[in-house]
Amino acid sequence: MSLFLIGALRAIVEMLGWCLLGQGVLYVIAGRKRADNRIYQLFALITSPPRRLLAMLMPGTASPVLIGCITFVVVLMLWLGLAFVRKFL
Repeated sequence: MSLFLIGALRAIVEMLGWCLLGQGVLYVIAGRKRADNRIYQLFALITSPPRRLLAMLMPGTASPVLIGCITFVVVLMLWLGLAFVRKFL
């Protein structure tokens, strides 16, 4: 049962990582018109809770780009950590 939960949590974290990566690619490709892009809006909706959480944890004010990059790194580390736990559980 715990392997299933770890696998499910890892899949959710992986989906978050792909959404963050897609949002970053659309940020570069679409430029200023990204706010009108429906896919960008979907990615922003999906990734907004972890980005808001990290924005609250960071000292001072940081740019949204920096928060997005740090969120991606945290999600990647969490995904790798879950893979490690799943391997040795």
